[in-house]
Amino acid sequence: MNAPTGSAGGTVPAVGFVLDVPLIGAPEAAERVLDLWRADARLCELPDGRWLLLLPEPVRTRTDRAPGLPLERTGHGAPTGAPGPGPRSATVTADGRLVLTERGATVTRIVGELPALDPADWLDPTGLALHRPRPLGAAPAPEAPPVEDSVPAVARPDLRAAAGIGPSSERARRLTAETRSARGRRARRPSGGRTGSGAAWWQTARPIALAPRHAVVVVVLLMVVPLLFVVLFGLGLLKNLEVDPGGIVYASIAAALAHGALFGRRAARDGGGATTGHAATAAPAPAGGTRAPRRARRPWLGDLLARLTLRTPAAHLLHQRHARYLRDLTRAFEQHRWDDALRDALPLADRERGDTAAGRPWFSLALPKRFAGQLRPTPHRVGPAATNAFSGRTVHQHLTELYRAAAERLERQGRFDEAAFVLADLLAAPAEAVALLDRHGRLTQAAELAEGRDLAADLVVRLWWRSGDRARAVRTAHRRGAFATAVERLAATDPQAARELRAAWAEHCRAAGDRLGAVEAAWPDEALRPSVAADLRDAVALGGPTRGRALPHLLAMPQLFVEEAGTATRALARAVLDGDGHPGTTGRSVLAATLAGLPAADPATDRELATAAARAAVRDGGLGGGVAEHSLFDRLLARADPLTAADLPRPRPLPRPVGAAPAYTAADRPGTLPVLDAVLLASGSLLVACGQAGARLLAPDGRTRAHWDTPTDRLVLADHGGGALLVTDHGPDLLGLAHLDLATRTVRPWTTLRARHLAPSYDGHRLIAAADGGIVVLDTTAPRPVAVWRELGGEERLLGGINRTAGGCAALVRSPSTARSPLTEVWRWDLPGWELRARQRVDDALTDLLSRTDPADTPDPVALAAGGLLTVEPLPAGQPGPVGGIASGDRTVLRWTADLPEAELTLDGTAPLGPAADGDHWALTVPTPDGTGLRAYAGTGPCSEPGLTVLVPNAAGDRIGVRHHAGAVTYWHRSGRVLATSADGTALLADLRVTVR
Repeated sequence: MNAPTGSAGGTVPAVGFVLDVPLIGAPEAAERVLDLWRADARLCELPDGRWLLLLPEPVRTRTDRAPGLPLERTGHGAPTGAPGPGPRSATVTADGRLVLTERGATVTRIVGELPALDPADWLDPTGLALHRPRPLGAAPAPEAPPVEDSVPAVARPDLRAAAGIGPSSERARRLTAETRSARGRRARRPSGGRTGSGAAWWQTARPIALAPRHAVVVVVLLMVVPLLFVVLFGLGLLKNLEVDPGGIVYASIAAALAHGALFGRRAARDGGGATTGHAATAAPAPAGGTRAPRRARRPWLGDLLARLTLRTPAAHLLHQRHARYLRDLTRAFEQHRWDDALRDALPLADRERGDTAAGRPWFSLALPKRFAGQLRPTPHRVGPAATNAFSGRTVHQHLTELYRAAAERLERQGRFDEAAFVLADLLAAPAEAVALLDRHGRLTQAAELAEGRDLAADLVVRLWWRSGDRARAVRTAHRRGAFATAVERLAATDPQAARELRAAWAEHCRAAGDRLGAVEAAWPDEALRPSVAADLRDAVALGGPTRGRALPHLLAMPQLFVEEAGTATRALARAVLDGDGHPGTTGRSVLAATLAGLPAADPATDRELATAAARAAVRDGGLGGGVAEHSLFDRLLARADPLTAADLPRPRPLPRPVGAAPAYTAADRPGTLPVLDAVLLASGSLLVACGQAGARLLAPDGRTRAHWDTPTDRLVLADHGGGALLVTDHGPDLLGLAHLDLATRTVRPWTTLRARHLAPSYDGHRLIAAADGGIVVLDTTAPRPVAVWRELGGEERLLGGINRTAGGCAALVRSPSTARSPLTEVWRWDLPGWELRARQRVDDALTDLLSRTDPADTPDPVALAAGGLLTVEPLPAGQPGPVGGIASGDRTVLRWTADLPEAELTLDGTAPLGPAADGDHWALTVPTPDGTGLRAYAGTGPCSEPGLTVLVPNAAGDRIGVRHHAGAVTYWHRSGRVLATSADGTALLADLRVTVR
């Protein structure tokens, strides 16, 4: 044994051992090392041939039975005075120095400079057979579970039962099914026809539907009148009349066609046309996730005929008829014959919505039809109601007073459904009807009515919350962005319920991985602040601006200093403020700005950090921009050290570079790992998808901070930057998805999804996917995919992908048209409510492009999130340009079709693929003239010159991708190069090769 000579029989906490290899031999020393080896252990060789074994944790050992000379840990510096406890001793200091005392002499070595030994080199694989595993067959593709449909739907009323009509016969049901299947086949039939330009007119024409009385008039004019004149003329009864029978026949046929055009409707398009009275109000509402129904067509010809009729002698008779109706209706209300009065009542015009929403009421000479449904408010209203031609101001005022008196009396009698019906359907005052139902505890009915009539979002959320359907309240608040206003509205009447809603808001953000969102939701209520302490710690772990916002909130919590954790938090905040690096990516400017409005709980800590933040603001030239920058700096000075504040000057903005568009060059050699997607996070780290090599979190210099083995082909990053979805391509339209929590750095498998395309980002809750020819929105917090909203589908088809920002998204859509070819449009929605804001036709632009190029060689167009279409037209050398002239070299024309005047940009080189886009940022890749690399022209929206250019040398094939997040734009190529700049392109934030380290 190589035991020490001193301290025989005692035990010491050994952090390692010095093994005398020249004495015991290398095989024995290696055996002792392997017996003691632990993870993170280290083995070094001393100059005299002995080995130094360092253990990750101390072990207690007897000195007389130790495998070598025990190594003890001491403080800084070498021991002073006597040379150790015995004739031989070994110690290691905290600063990494080895002190050996032997035979009265002391020798000091620096551990970090000693040569390392690897025990793996001792293994001898000689004689071992190497067997490489081979797959027995192709791995089966995972099965995608069905998507559960949770799109909010409104129950459709049973119109047959309401009208007293029995169930349809078996033959009628069979004919209806055949008609629907035929219509489905027409919808699925690809456009093109014989000429390739769309379906023929007879395939797109819709039949004319006529009411029975109008059909009788058409038949009489078309058949009876001509036949009667032909018979009379044949009998010789019309010989003495100077009348041309042929002219009369032609006039009768023309009158029949005109009558059909005036009073007919396109059955397949409108499904019923505009009606008078309650018929327009009681129409069934669509499912919540489908398109809103088309507004009832205004019968402008009928409106014109009604106005012309009032100028004829028949106006007196019509006036008497309507006056009689008004007397009978008034008598029914005064006699409290509520059933007759309410069913025969004339709905008044929707004065709350005005002309912009419901449309200007039209004139009608017909009396309202008797209402046959239930006397309760209808949740949805379809189009404006018709106004009687004799309903002047006096009549309108009379009916208003009559209806209001009836509503008050019905409410006193406890007939709340009828009272709400009067307010919502007859008086067009749904807000008053909701208030009535709320007063009497009809919360669910009030919530349905408020949501169906599109009342204020905070009112809808408050009603659903109080009714007990809290999940629907949270979904509505998220979809319409009404959490804050709903909490304020609820706090005025029920503070406890408001606190519970605020806690649900914070939990909703927490489930989406938005730690700062949870903090902002709960922070105004001091009782809820302790519940977000863990969220703040996770936000600090994310680094960057997220850490800068979280640290002041932690320092503002008094219990933090009671738990003695405030010292470490204060030290971290001070290190960020005094550190170097870009003030945006390090979070320094955000930390200083947040400290200005949120003082620390400890006065001494607050003064120290306010002083450091003021110095940082002066050094960085401000607090990140903004109109309130001067007031924030004054707040810091007011709390900073007075002597330091007196000497600090005001921040002066740093000069920005001006001139030509910046040009950047990526690393000259490819990386060792493929890059299929990459995005720069707010913390300065890069999240990279490397295909079968998994996903990696890299530092700006390329060091690997975290690695996940989940195969990743695409990244869907959350807007808040705290999480992402790792997407794996399993085959055509088959995607595997896994949740990545960047705060805890954990991956959780989620589901396998059948979808053609995914939006490149999401809000942490709702994922936008292209599936089944339309758009489906999935709830990613559910254990399995649940569809909470749908757009398009059916006859309207989605073309290409979806570009999204936090506030909206856009896509290229093809929809049916009465013309020969379908419409091609760019649809733009506002998020998160999915309000359709624009439909811009781009048929002419695409037709003009295809007329000059070969469709097979034309790159796919891209719809930008803000609206507008981005198209690419290659111009090989010698080909005529779009405005005349011959191209002297290979060129590419990048053209924008938007609401603004069209813009175009001509670039050198021919782009083989269409542009890559994320939100409103785009990048078009063209080969370099020598063919040895790729150059990307990048910009934001329509522009006359590119914002910057990115050169990737020694690259070919795939285009350069682009991602935008947190004020930074990332450019990546499959060859393993990643480059990131600021949003304006003036600052280079990262440039690296992705390699195995």
